[in-house]
Amino acid sequence: MAVILVGCGLALSQSNGEDRGDDPFPPALLRWVADGENPIFTGGGPGAWDERIRERGWILRDGGKWHFWYTGYNLGKSDLRRLGYATSEDGIRWKRISSSPLVADEWVEDMQVVRDGGEFIMVAEGREDIAHTLRSDDGVHWTGYKRLDVRKKNGDPISEGPYGTPTLFRDGDTWYLFYERGDRGIWVATSKDRKVWTNVSDTPVIALGPEAYDRYAIALNQIIKIDGRYYAVYHANADPKWRGDWRMCLAVSDDLIEWQKCPANPILEGDFSSGQLVAVDDGFRLYTPHPTLRVFHPAGEQNQ
Repeated sequence: MAVILVGCGLALSQSNGEDRGDDPFPPALLRWVADGENPIFTGGGPGAWDERIRERGWILRDGGKWHFWYTGYNLGKSDLRRLGYATSEDGIRWKRISSSPLVADEWVEDMQVVRDGGEFIMVAEGREDIAHTLRSDDGVHWTGYKRLDVRKKNGDPISEGPYGTPTLFRDGDTWYLFYERGDRGIWVATSKDRKVWTNVSDTPVIALGPEAYDRYAIALNQIIKIDGRYYAVYHANADPKWRGDWRMCLAVSDDLIEWQKCPANPILEGDFSSGQLVAVDDGFRLYTPHPTLRVFHPAGEQNQ
């Protein structure tokens, strides 16, 4: 299996030369085995500002360099969740770059980073799960910490309360912002300029249940386009008090609005959340950064 760039998306190249099959959930996305080096990145340990890491971090391959932004915290020093940074040459062995938080005095959690022209754009949760945005020229120095302006379909502001785990995806000249509200469903809003976001619908486009594995909580981590289809990588919980394991799941769409959940969900057993698919030369890796960074490879393939 190889990965081929196709416009803004990706393709799974099959041995028979066909890029897209009838099955919207190819086996290469469903069965995973842990890398023998796991965990491949952890918190800085006792006394460090990033004693522990948590929630969604974000991995971005940019040229020959791998970036990993993460949330670090040390409750003995502060309740803030702060932004950390590491780099890698192969996506397995990581070097911590941030001996101190990249953004000293702001809450930055559950982040995602995309490239837009010559700059990095980050969306992340602030305090109380309120979505914010930042920008950077180099991925290290971040400015413009600002709350995202999300509106209802009629243009009114959305109701007060959390709107977190913000996730960006650009399709043509339209930007999509996916977000959850208390992990009780996933909404989507659109924008042309990322200044004002307007809901496509004021009800979730991906709702809880009805199956047990995501009946009580869902949060979307990533939208990725493969073989002309859109995939939502999300995590879910089957316990009404969220005491059970978080499980990684998939959904598929042809239009980013109507979603079909994978019948094989969850695709990864065990308490792993905030997962992200990253394309490599021979397919994909699945990374889960909470509570430590781990990597999984498609079942049946040798670990790289």
